[in-house]
Amino acid sequence: MDRMRLMQLQMRVPDDVEAALRAVESGCRRAAEAGADLLALPEMFCCPYEATRFPAYAQEAGGPVWRRCAELARTYGIYLSAGSVPERGADGAVYNTAYVFDRRGRQIARHRKAHLFDIAVAGGQVFRESDTLRAGDAVTVFGTEFGPVGLCVCYDLRFPELVRLMALRGARLILAPAAFNLTTGPAHWSLTFRAQAVFHQVFTAGTAPARDMTASYHSWGHTIAVDPWGNVLGELDEKEGYQLLELDLSETERVRAQLPLLRHRRTDLYTLEEKSGQGSGAQC
Repeated sequence: MDRMRLMQLQMRVPDDVEAALRAVESGCRRAAEAGADLLALPEMFCCPYEATRFPAYAQEAGGPVWRRCAELARTYGIYLSAGSVPERGADGAVYNTAYVFDRRGRQIARHRKAHLFDIAVAGGQVFRESDTLRAGDAVTVFGTEFGPVGLCVCYDLRFPELVRLMALRGARLILAPAAFNLTTGPAHWSLTFRAQAVFHQVFTAGTAPARDMTASYHSWGHTIAVDPWGNVLGELDEKEGYQLLELDLSETERVRAQLPLLRHRRTDLYTLEEKSGQGSGAQC
């Protein structure tokens, strides 16, 4: 199958986890009623985006948030790209983790954010995820009836090596729950998603939290989807909302046939290889 109906939910992130999950359930219901195949949620959809609060909200895989997301995917018969959440690993460390569940509610992918958002922009945003989070170490691609799909989290998408490795594994679409801010968003949000789509000839979809000026972190919003030619297929503003798009994923092959960037790589001159021991990151 080539045509996927993608719904992206740009939701406000409350302090209360149950309130967030109620919003997700409403989104799942809307997605199912609209005939969507996949619903995508934002980065840290159930936890305020504050480094100091990640440990307090962290849950193990299989915990209450994980179980509710699995149940909602199964109940509504959709793929659920469950944004990202603070995950407490078996080692006790906390990760910024994205899960994907299939139509039966089975986890088919887990990606721990590999590039931690430690920045200090002059006159703008300062943030250090590494104060409380540990980085993941996997390239994540998972299978669907629509072909392989790549998964990363926010800052990961700025690193072309990671996206290229997903493309070389056959990814036709890259899902990126993300929360750019009012410094980085206006400058780089659309540019980043368009650039990675063009360079790697994939669809890219960035799903962001709605902006909440009462929170300590102000999301840019502007949930976006881009085709392999770099065309913006849909983009929201900063407010709560959703968009439903039909993606013809065979466009990846058509663009690559006309402009064969991947085939024209000079692998005799340079190479790119994954050094992680974690495989695809798609294991349950």
